[in-house]
Amino acid sequence: MKETVEYRASSPNDLLIFALRDVSHVMHVLYEGKGSQKRVLMVLQEIGAPITQRDLTERLGIRPASASEVIAKLESAGCIVRTPSPSDRRTAEITLTELGKARASEARAQRARRHEEMFSCLTDEEKAALLGLLAKVNADWQSRYRGAIQDWNPHAGKPQRGDGDA
Repeated sequence: MKETVEYRASSPNDLLIFALRDVSHVMHVLYEGKGSQKRVLMVLQEIGAPITQRDLTERLGIRPASASEVIAKLESAGCIVRTPSPSDRRTAEITLTELGKARASEARAQRARRHEEMFSCLTDEEKAALLGLLAKVNADWQSRYRGAIQDWNPHAGKPQRGDGDA
């Protein structure tokens, strides 16, 4: 049973903010999280080569303690292995195992199915129109609110891969 949410708002702008907030909430609930095991596996699969814990932590945009915890869990589950770096014995390199590769592929397929399902209510034309409108609003907000966005996001300005979407 689908619930309809009604808003008491004084303007279309208020209605847009409420609608975007609700969409954001659903995406947050469905998203695996920046430091989730699934995301770590997918990032490692995308890289395809050994990576240091420090580089992985930076790429994920999470705290080192959070990365250590998820890496330890993945290692004990047999999804990754840590080996001493040939160039710096104080550093370990992280590599996916065959089990980790299989779980990363499964997580990627689940994400693709979820993305397909999330927008199945829209036609291709509606998706294109929505994408154009969101791009326009996002570009304006990035320019208009740059300082506030950088203050809020400690990783703003750092190059990030597009692998963090819902």
